[in-house]
Amino acid sequence: MEQEHHRLAGSFSIQDSIQSLTSSLGSQNTLLSSCTVSPAAERLRHILREEDEPTPTIFTEMDTLQHEGGEMEWKESARWVKFEEKVEEGGERWSKPHVSTLSLHSLFELRTCLQTGCILLDLEGYSLPQIVDDIIEKQVQEGLIAPEIREKVSFVLLRKHRHQTKKPIHRSLADIGKSSPSNRSPSPSPRSVSGFHHSTEDLRARQSGGLSTLHPSQCRSMNDISVTPSTDQLKNKFMKKIPRDAEASNVLIGEVDFLDKPFVAFVRLAQAATLGGLTEVPVPTRFLFVLLGPIGKAKSYNEIGRAMATLMVDDLFSDVAYKARDREDLIAGIDEFLDEVIVLPPGEWDPKIRIEPPKKLPSAEMRKSVFSLNELGQPNGNAGGGAASTEDEDMPAPHELGEELKFTGRFCGGLWLDIKRKVPWLFSDFYDGFHIQSISAVLFIYLGCITNAITFGGLLGDATDNYQGVMESFLGTALAGAVFCLFSGQPLIILSSTGPILIFEKLLYEFSINNEIDYMEIRLWIGLHSCLQCLILVATDASYIIKYMTRFTEEGFSSLISFIFISDALKKMMSTFNYYPINRDFKPDYITSYRCDCQAPDEVAFNTSSPLGLENISDYSMFNFTALDWSQLTKKECLRFGGSLVGKSCKYVPDLAMLSFLLFFGTYSMTISLKKFKSSRYFPTKCRGLIADFSIIISILVFCALDYVMSLETPKLHVPTQIKPTRPDRGWIVMPLGKNPWWMCVASFVPALLVTILIFMDQQITAVIVNRKENKLKKGCGYHLDLFWVGILMAVCSFMGLPWYVAATVISIAHIDSLKMESESSAPGEQPQFLGVREQRFTGILVFVLTGVSVFLAPVLQYIPMPVLYGVFLYMGVASLHGIQFWERMKLYFMPAKHQPDFVFLRHVPLRRVHLFTLVQIICLAVLWILKSTVAAIIFPVMILGLMVVRKMLDLIFSQHDLAWLDDILPEKDKKKKEDEKTKKEKKKAKVDEHNNSDEELKCPKDSLPSVKIPLEPMNPSVRPACCPNPSNADPSA
Repeated sequence: MEQEHHRLAGSFSIQDSIQSLTSSLGSQNTLLSSCTVSPAAERLRHILREEDEPTPTIFTEMDTLQHEGGEMEWKESARWVKFEEKVEEGGERWSKPHVSTLSLHSLFELRTCLQTGCILLDLEGYSLPQIVDDIIEKQVQEGLIAPEIREKVSFVLLRKHRHQTKKPIHRSLADIGKSSPSNRSPSPSPRSVSGFHHSTEDLRARQSGGLSTLHPSQCRSMNDISVTPSTDQLKNKFMKKIPRDAEASNVLIGEVDFLDKPFVAFVRLAQAATLGGLTEVPVPTRFLFVLLGPIGKAKSYNEIGRAMATLMVDDLFSDVAYKARDREDLIAGIDEFLDEVIVLPPGEWDPKIRIEPPKKLPSAEMRKSVFSLNELGQPNGNAGGGAASTEDEDMPAPHELGEELKFTGRFCGGLWLDIKRKVPWLFSDFYDGFHIQSISAVLFIYLGCITNAITFGGLLGDATDNYQGVMESFLGTALAGAVFCLFSGQPLIILSSTGPILIFEKLLYEFSINNEIDYMEIRLWIGLHSCLQCLILVATDASYIIKYMTRFTEEGFSSLISFIFISDALKKMMSTFNYYPINRDFKPDYITSYRCDCQAPDEVAFNTSSPLGLENISDYSMFNFTALDWSQLTKKECLRFGGSLVGKSCKYVPDLAMLSFLLFFGTYSMTISLKKFKSSRYFPTKCRGLIADFSIIISILVFCALDYVMSLETPKLHVPTQIKPTRPDRGWIVMPLGKNPWWMCVASFVPALLVTILIFMDQQITAVIVNRKENKLKKGCGYHLDLFWVGILMAVCSFMGLPWYVAATVISIAHIDSLKMESESSAPGEQPQFLGVREQRFTGILVFVLTGVSVFLAPVLQYIPMPVLYGVFLYMGVASLHGIQFWERMKLYFMPAKHQPDFVFLRHVPLRRVHLFTLVQIICLAVLWILKSTVAAIIFPVMILGLMVVRKMLDLIFSQHDLAWLDDILPEKDKKKKEDEKTKKEKKKAKVDEHNNSDEELKCPKDSLPSVKIPLEPMNPSVRPACCPNPSNADPSA
């Protein structure tokens, strides 16, 4: 009678469970005023403690029971590391990783399975037969299965597992000697003699012979699964996608003909154990979920298995599974999962569509933080924006520059802390650079540095009458850069000369010439005063003011430098058309009239011009110019002998302008394409990563080869071949006294102040950009130590007559980008995680050493076309704009509202306010650009300080809420905001406590809560539901 009662009640157990579950969930969300926390969240708060060690990553494999040719075997049907991969129906390939989409009903049925099934936590198990014996014994003890079917269950669970790495079952060499299933007879078969059976009919036949129990030794004899991992498992390349500390969770789903109700078991082993061929990869198994049921419900069982597998790879539930103390903890984990589930309407979404994995996932820590919100009576489920957002979500994370910019109030206090911070990392700063990625970074930055050195050296030589030229630029870059990378606080910063320094040098030289002052001597004293002023700033912790530079100032400065790089690259490319102009008046029909002749000079012109053109001829009077055949001379010979070129085609060089443009744009576009190749679908992951890392080098080599094949005289990179000053009348050491009046040494303090402001702003803003928290730098930075060495190098370069150097924003950003690291083993479908930057000194030092020895590399470097390097410059400028919010907001002007990206600031700030803030930045950028393009560029650093003033004035126009999303809150405003938030939270907590004290009991009575009924048709008792083994054993509290 009792068993019959169980069967009658079984058909309604799922419906009752759903009603009780939805009742509890409904009470949680509708009666927050009278109940502070949900029971599930309260239980999980005690399980998931922050001080606990992180749990291993779980790899889940789901196998389904297959009946083929009279034999049974477990066949792998799906797997999860982070996302779901299914075996396609053809069985020959895996599906693309996708987000698991589960039916709500399958989750309810899984909850019922865990309520009524067998739960074994911390089971001591080291082999699959032993674990199966313990499961069956527990089921028999609890009355969930009859003792007479234990052999059949054991036989099914110990069938062999065929994984997707193996080919479909064909008759192998080992199977040739076996008889066909139709002719198989138990008596003559050696396998049946030794206790192996291939169908439940054979097992029933043996049972009829009187065997009613199965001992462990007999169970092992019936084991059809390998004890040790197979060769296919050990060689499976899928192991690369699984973290090293991962553990496995196996889900076994099947239907058999000897059960009349489901057989459910959830097992957690005390220690993970390798169970032979159970898992596709040789990963130790920690969890086992078994669901066997009557025939006819295969689809329902499969959905329950997928629900269980999806739960096991969920960050929150996997922690619960590891730390659960009893059945109720697991049920609480499912309840919490259901509380966060988002339902898609069936009429608005096709379940056959596989959802692509998102690029970014919420962290487990963020999801666990909801338990602390529950203390204030907040619901767990805020997904999809259905619930009111919490107060913490109204403001973004504050912008923090770290402890490096704290004002110590002590003499050289900040410098001493920087040194203490960097010394422990000194050795790792060198050996961390020994990586193949460093090779690409060195070559990339090296080419950028020498191009910049040549360009700047040429302009500086023109501005100073070669007192400083290309040779001085090369040596200065090598010396200053190598010393800075060796001793600085942030070796990822690359030093270079900048535009404002060039303008200052030009104005200083003109002032010296006009006033008959020795240029090199006064420049030396300006450099010494600037060095002294930098050291004073370091000693007084003046870098502290950098914390007042918000994103508004940073983005304005970095955008300006990026646009300068882009415009300079385009200008240099367009200048090529001046040297090799295009013949716009060319007409193919008049091709016969296009010619160029060499015309002999007249006697007067000859006498005045011959000394300039005939430097290689020792005696002009003895040379018979009248005997020359001027029509046969080459272009160079004609000009050397004083002739002139006459004709319509003399100024035009065919193909050079077009080829130069192709080299320029081809280098840029190919570099961009190869950088994106990392996320393409072609080639293995390592190959894609290698191509992306060396994208710039590959592009340069490809277009250098193209230029070599075309054999046209495109402009090439020319490097000095001798180490000597550009101007013969100067040496490598500048004397401080002797040529200028003594008071010049003191008066130079005033222009040095302007140089110091320029150096300070350029250096520290670039350092702030490099040290952004988005770059995930772990070794700390050193603003004071960086400025200290920049000041020292100012003095050294001044004594040697070399250019002054400061942090180069664009090249430093390019250095950071070339050293970014991503996770190597990522789950299928999961985007590689950005791990940080390869922080080291090796690449910077090597770049500047190569720059110094470039004099000896001139024979090789002369094959690099300048348009290729201009393309590299263009790439640097465009790449440095990536990730700048100002640039993204500028593009919003050209997008209709419905096509705008889902930026987080657009969710919190009205679009008109976003446009107004962007317009202010555009105006500031235009003013800076105009100043940069005129003689007033010398006050450029002062205008950077002006940006900080403009940002301060924005507090009068925008609210602190809007500025928090569009920019950063200024430090004193941030402090006041935090105090206001603290006061609000204290008031809110006091109000909640007062309300709770008025209640007679903290916990809401369950029977007083209105329940939400889910209409569900009663199931036919003849067709049992998926999970109702024994309702009488269900926990009454569920």
